[in-house]
Amino acid sequence: MMRPVRIFIMSLIILSFAAIDTHSGDSGDIRIISLAPSTTEILFALGLGDEIVGVSIFCDYPAAAGAIEKVGTFSQPNIEKIFSLKPDIIFCTGLEQAPAIEKLRQLGLKVHVSDPSNFSELFDSMESIGRLTSRDNEAAGLIKRMKEAIEGVRSAAGASARAANRPKIFVEIWHSPLMTAGKGSFLDELITLAGGVNIAYDAPRPYSRFSAEKVIRLDPDLIILAYMDKERSTKSVERRFGWGKISAVKNHRVYDDIDPDLYLRPGPRLVDGLKEIQKKVELVNE
Repeated sequence: MMRPVRIFIMSLIILSFAAIDTHSGDSGDIRIISLAPSTTEILFALGLGDEIVGVSIFCDYPAAAGAIEKVGTFSQPNIEKIFSLKPDIIFCTGLEQAPAIEKLRQLGLKVHVSDPSNFSELFDSMESIGRLTSRDNEAAGLIKRMKEAIEGVRSAAGASARAANRPKIFVEIWHSPLMTAGKGSFLDELITLAGGVNIAYDAPRPYSRFSAEKVIRLDPDLIILAYMDKERSTKSVERRFGWGKISAVKNHRVYDDIDPDLYLRPGPRLVDGLKEIQKKVELVNE
């Protein structure tokens, strides 16, 4: 009867050492993996760059993120590699990451999903990330700075002006098929805060297809291309059939010079994207 008892005691000792190996450390460091560029930017903004042990290949900002070990693509992360890095927590987003999230949780790994669709949800997400990483104060400071920047833009844009006096804006997310951002998207909120009107505000989904004929009919004052494609430029947009009659095209207000990451990634740099859109709106109002 003694042998089973000795085996049981040895098992407890081994488990104790395993627990010490995983969680010990005077510095209280946390091992983080981020599978989304947006959460990577938030983590760096909270001063957690040194704690990140793995990121997706698309996590390219700030520059220091490029030196962190890569654990696969956005939609197809390398589960085995992630597990081998022994993360304390993994930050993901929604959309096509759902299957990977399920696999990671089945392995007993701690996963936090951040998938905000507006500023209010983004601030809640930042608070959660700050709490999970013991960066509550840093998160509160980041949110405060972002809110102040947003209010500054709102005031400058004359947020109380009647919608009829605001320039109409079309944001082209992709050209084939033609896609844009509608109500419920960050871009729709950014356009409104910047003093413009999104011509696709009534699109059926936050991001959806949009007909070229409808763009012509709604006649935007400003067109922003939310992608970088050497084959497509402002000139190629101007040459589209029927688009020559659009106000934005006639007045040469088709722009492809804003980094799409500034307004497509739900992170700290959204306020920079907001400021860039406001600058374009001001050009229309001159």
